[in-house]
Amino acid sequence: MKDWVVNLTVVLADGRVIKTRQRPRKSSAGYNLNGLFTGSEGTLGFVTEATLKLARIPEETGVALTTFPTMRDAANAATQIVREGIPVGAVELMDDVQMVVINKMGSTGRVWKEMPTLFFKFSGTKAGVQDNVESVRKIIDQNKGGDLEVEKDKSKQAVLWSARKEAFWSMLCMRESGHEAWSTDVAVPISRLPDLVEMSKKDLEKLGLFGSMLGHIGDGNFHETILYDGAKEREQVSKCVHDMVHRAIEMEGTCTGEHGIGLGKKEFMVKEVGEGSLAVMRGIKNALDPFWLMNPGKVFDP
Repeated sequence: MKDWVVNLTVVLADGRVIKTRQRPRKSSAGYNLNGLFTGSEGTLGFVTEATLKLARIPEETGVALTTFPTMRDAANAATQIVREGIPVGAVELMDDVQMVVINKMGSTGRVWKEMPTLFFKFSGTKAGVQDNVESVRKIIDQNKGGDLEVEKDKSKQAVLWSARKEAFWSMLCMRESGHEAWSTDVAVPISRLPDLVEMSKKDLEKLGLFGSMLGHIGDGNFHETILYDGAKEREQVSKCVHDMVHRAIEMEGTCTGEHGIGLGKKEFMVKEVGEGSLAVMRGIKNALDPFWLMNPGKVFDP
């Protein structure tokens, strides 16, 4: 989101109303207040207006998918695609468990191969999309991938992308009475992604937990959704998630690429950014909200 914000109008804790910047495409005037307020989880001010950038509708689009024998193979292929700089709008990974769940729910109107699957979106000129599809196809072949199924028709693209759209909701529909779902995310440098995906997958299997993995793997971000009996398995699930987070940080990654810190990941902030950076963040919070009125208790404690 931060890359699409031109400017914001923000109400501060003391009632002041500020505008973060003017409307040119770029500016070097002072501190980056857009970046400060975007993603601050409501702890620094209320955003009442936002001016956003728009993207033109591309001449051509394409949606594609292919399967792999293992999660590591899929992650290796995605990593290679990103490293070679092939323009791909989205690279999404879903594991075999997730594909099984989608088939069980039957909400997409087709039957999917129950294997680790990569989904792609392409956009640009007709010639550019075709070139990018062929470049991706070559890398898939080098990494044990199956045939690349490509759709350029809008309605067929929606069907092909429907598995990605239904992923989280399909997992929630699998919950039994009294059971809970724990959804979390981490992100790591692209070079470490295959290692973390493989280790996290093995953790789930070793602990006998029912969980799926999916991710915006093109930017090193992936998610786990674990279904569990809250009365019996919460401690086990917590350990699995916390192990994944610690491992991600040790790989120079982050405890959350998208979900945010909130209450649940405050304990990882010191390990990720260090006491010095955390002190600076608290200083900003104290300057803008000295009485901690704005979304208190989130991100870090007083």
